[in-house]
Amino acid sequence: MRIVDLRSDTVTLPSPAMREAIYRAELGDDVYGEDPTVNRLQEMAAERMGKEAALLVVSGTMGNLVSLLTHCGRGDEIIMGDQAHTFLYEAGGVSALGGIHVHTVPNTPDGGMDLARVEEAIRGPNIHFPRTKVICLENTHNRCGGAAVPLAHMAAVREIAHRHHLAVHLDGARIFNAAIALGVPASAIAAYADSVQFCLSKGLAAPVGSLICGSKAFIEEARRTRKMVGGGMRQAGIIAAAGIVALEQMVDRLAEDHANAKRLAEGLANIPGIVIDPSSVQTNIVMFGLANSRVSLAEVSARLAAEGVKINPMTATQFRAVTHYGIEREDIETALAVIQRVVAEIA
Repeated sequence: MRIVDLRSDTVTLPSPAMREAIYRAELGDDVYGEDPTVNRLQEMAAERMGKEAALLVVSGTMGNLVSLLTHCGRGDEIIMGDQAHTFLYEAGGVSALGGIHVHTVPNTPDGGMDLARVEEAIRGPNIHFPRTKVICLENTHNRCGGAAVPLAHMAAVREIAHRHHLAVHLDGARIFNAAIALGVPASAIAAYADSVQFCLSKGLAAPVGSLICGSKAFIEEARRTRKMVGGGMRQAGIIAAAGIVALEQMVDRLAEDHANAKRLAEGLANIPGIVIDPSSVQTNIVMFGLANSRVSLAEVSARLAAEGVKINPMTATQFRAVTHYGIEREDIETALAVIQRVVAEIA
């Protein structure tokens, strides 16, 4: 039985070109800055984001952690949406390891934040308060259904931040998905942030790795922070080689994932018992629920998995399905048929 795994775009396997590049990678000691493959990847990433420099880290969580530890000292405060990946899914690392206070404001359905609430959250000079240092954005926004946050919103947040002498950090784990959805280069999105993290190991299908991009001074300090949290790597070119292939060959094909996600959403909308707004699907993430609130999402998920379709609940009322490299149009049709049968049986 072929497995159609829609749990996440992190389940992608490296392409044959990536495996070949890993095998042939020229290596050196990256802690000394001597791995030529890492250096090339970092140069490519910085150029793609329109930044001066970049730094390879092992994961998006480490990328956000290192960035925020670099921006902030203990007792400083960051502002982010209450649905942000950094707030919900990164083990509280910025607080546990950095002593950074997190101030959340509600996310809007499009992945942004109410600008008035953001401005209200910024602390004034008072010895009783933590010092606000950073406003964090996420694009695309995972919990908001893969929404591509509009550039106008990012520009407005940037204006507020700079007026208050704050930095902006972008969790751009899926920034290339956002770029395709918005019809702009990734650098046009990153331009509104002082630092940006993006993942190689989601839709770009590399086996491991993320990049932090920013000014030369920021990346120099981030390199020290990376070392402090145990992220200094030696012959890391075997990781970077796959990342180079990802940037060269896997970005444009993300449009296929978006088309498959749209087809999945449209098909789900025609299944009795499924609740979904197909027009809300912008990128490769599809959120949907069940009309019968008494049906257990966990039970449905288990039944689907038993028939070869893996989809996880995202919340108590919604599933999240994610299209990615390795999922073809016929897999979407298979998934729709299985979902229709399982939902009909359980309902």
